[in-house]
Order: sequence, then structure tokens, then C-alpha cells
Amino acid sequence: MLQAQRNVYLERTVQTATPAQLLLMLYDGAIRFSRKAIDAIEKKQLQEAHDSLVRVQDIVNEFAITLDRSSPMAEQLLNLYEYFNRRLMEANIKKEVEPVQEVLGYLTELRESWFQASKVIQGNKSGTGAQHA
Repeated sequence: MLQAQRNVYLERTVQTATPAQLLLMLYDGAIRFSRKAIDAIEKKQLQEAHDSLVRVQDIVNEFAITLDRSSPMAEQLLNLYEYFNRRLMEANIKKEVEPVQEVLGYLTELRESWFQASKVIQGNKSGTGAQHA
């Protein structure tokens, strides 16, 4: 029963989220699964590591698929996402934590950047954003 209630809550949260909130949720998931993969590799839980790394790759692929290709940053972000996937595949094949830790660092930085950008955009929409003369 509790799991069913949680699923309904999560479904409603996703359905009512703004694009910025959805992006942050995806980053949170990628970060969570990266940490889970690192832990599993360290504990030699190879199937758990594999599953977690595949989940991170799925999220990174979602970033690439949904990227606005007309954005000036699109090509750089696509290259970065491709790099993430190469490093995650390397981690999965070799069962090494270093490539995952590297990607986790980038994901954490990108999440923070998108979070800050969403705050600025939200502030501008509500009329409370800083104005420059």
C-alpha cells in the first residue's frame, strides 16, 4: 500500500513539474545511481554495479535526446554526454570506480549550474530578479 501511494505521488510530481524541475530530477537520479554504482563496485556487487551504471547511461542519453539543438551550447553538451557514456561504459567493463567518480563530479557541477540558472529564470518570471541598468 505504501509503495502504491509513493508511486502515485511520484507520478503527480513528474506530471506537474516544470521543465527545469524535470531536468533537476534527472540529474538527481543520475547522481544517485552513480553513487550506488560506486558503492556496488567497491563491494564487488557486479550485477548491482552494472544495473546502476546502465541507469546513469539511460539518463545521460535522455539529456542528449531532449537537448535543444538550436542552443549555442548544444554541441558542447552533446560532446560532454558522449564522453560521460564512454567513461561509464569503461567503468562497467572494468568495474572501476574512477571513471564513475569523474562523471559524478561533472554531473554534480552541472546540476548545480542548472539549479542556479532555474533560480534566476524563476526570479525573472516573478519580477523579483535582479535588474541591471
